[in-house]
Amino acid sequence: QAQLVESGGGVVQPGGSLRLSCAASGLSLRTYAMNWYRQAPGKEREWVSQILNPGGSTDYIDSVKGRFTITRDNAKNTMYLHMDNLKPEDTAVYYCNAATWGQNYWGQGTQVTVSS
Repeated sequence: QAQLVESGGGVVQPGGSLRLSCAASGLSLRTYAMNWYRQAPGKEREWVSQILNPGGSTDYIDSVKGRFTITRDNAKNTMYLHMDNLKPEDTAVYYCNAATWGQNYWGQGTQVTVSS
């Protein structure tokens, strides 16, 4: 059974950093387009970043460009989101997503809170 498990969320002060992880089991990340989404309180879920296979090309929502970096380790079957210079508006539940033709998997989410 395919499963995605996020970890690494927490509380951090503005300007701080976090690294989120998304560990996959029952599926190989190398065969999926991998995404990070987030959902802030009272708002709709929004796409944040993507890393494609093969080649590893990446893309980001404008609000995180230059601050967030998406990577993956195919050997560990794990995706990461490195978040620097965090802002209060980055506060949200972050979800990882694996997508390919006819298949779409989600993790349970990890909370990121940016507050002084």
